[in-house]
Amino acid sequence: MDPDPDVRRTAELVERLQRSLSPARRASATEEANDPERRRWTYLPGQRPGLPLAELDADQHALVMELLEALESGEGRLAVGAVEVERVRRTLAGAQPRPGDDRYWLRLIGSPGPQPWGWRVNGHHLAVHVLVVDGECSVTPHFIGSEPATLPSGTAWPGRRLLGPEEDLAHDLLASFEPDRRARAVASDRAPRDILTGADPVADPSVLPPGLIRRDMTGDQRALLDALVRRYLARAPRSRARAAWAAAEDEGLDRLAFAWAGSSVPGVGRYYCIHGPTLLIEYDNTQDDANHAHSVWRDLTLDWGEDLLRRHRASSH
Repeated sequence: MDPDPDVRRTAELVERLQRSLSPARRASATEEANDPERRRWTYLPGQRPGLPLAELDADQHALVMELLEALESGEGRLAVGAVEVERVRRTLAGAQPRPGDDRYWLRLIGSPGPQPWGWRVNGHHLAVHVLVVDGECSVTPHFIGSEPATLPSGTAWPGRRLLGPEEDLAHDLLASFEPDRRARAVASDRAPRDILTGADPVADPSVLPPGLIRRDMTGDQRALLDALVRRYLARAPRSRARAAWAAAEDEGLDRLAFAWAGSSVPGVGRYYCIHGPTLLIEYDNTQDDANHAHSVWRDLTLDWGEDLLRRHRASSH
């Protein structure tokens, strides 16, 4: 078993969840690691393949929420937060949602053990894709959205903004740039309507603006950029977050680039991206008068765990 306590905890939860499911429901939740459909995903509203969480009993539903929370090594509870914000959105639209009505779908890949295994939870503004192979873990594509981005007064969420740190750290970095650096970092005074890589099965960094590279920043600016990147990596277990950071260091952190588009004024659309040889990050808050945020992390070396699977198959034969 993987020594990472986060991964070990998720394995325990998956095993408990599998044991709790009837044969029919377990079958509807299961997919194969080599299923070509596994790389189809979206963060828009609508149905997904898999087992609807609405068909789970209260204990099973709680296990899925615990699974989402256990995956993250940071303190954000972002995946569970995306589900909670979706309930707020539906309440604002006039519905009376209950946890059992959550419109998300579960997929299970294999079972925890020596063979590749994993799981995914998908729905509106949430896409978490996990694959564990030979003790290594992949969690991307990893998408978290928040509509509204700023929650109504009285909402219990800290600061009333699920993705507040993702926006504030980037805003602080932008504000720290002198005019010449800012000119290189700002790609446009208008933000794109959405993240540029969308739900592409393979993320293409070439669609992103070039931006200002890390080596041309001051020490304080690099520290802000690093903190922002680590915020996204904390969506993964500790071992995966460390490995992703080490991969970025191996390829040269100074090759990371930061680009901004749009306004820094509250209520006006803004967008940023960070990209380098091993990772791609995008954030936008443009729709609904800049009160509708999207964020995504793509691991360009381990998206979908495909490289892990290739290595496993090569070593197995």
